[in-house]
Amino acid sequence: MAIKLNVNGKQVAAEAAPDTPLLWVLRDRLALTGTKYGCGGGYCGACTVHVDGAPARSCQLPVSAVAASPIATIEGLEERHPELLKVWVEKNVAQCGYCQSGQLMSAAALLDAKPEPTDADIDAAMAGNICRCGTYVRIRAAIHQAAAQRNGE
Repeated sequence: MAIKLNVNGKQVAAEAAPDTPLLWVLRDRLALTGTKYGCGGGYCGACTVHVDGAPARSCQLPVSAVAASPIATIEGLEERHPELLKVWVEKNVAQCGYCQSGQLMSAAALLDAKPEPTDADIDAAMAGNICRCGTYVRIRAAIHQAAAQRNGE
């Protein structure tokens, strides 16, 4: 069945069963492979995308449940949050890099909701994203720096 989606501001169609997880439609049908498969249970955050502007675990979302919603993936992040991507590199956040698309998507949603996040805000927003390399201190520093740049500081 053809399912119509709004992904990164573009209308697209993909052949998929209604219960297919959004993650697999993005990766296998639309070739948007930046969103990663981690645990498959929605626990690790590697598959995080934005649905209606909020972070969501794409491995747990049936594509039919989000067909009417705007979806944003890591591939569209540079247009919306160039400062975040820049400081991520400057702070050398990524080590192995596997979790980073989910980390970045969660960080972007946080900055959209709270332009000047506190450490507690960052910890709460990022709690569902696991980094096996343990770069949490660099992640927090990068989010603070991105917020400062975004706010003209």
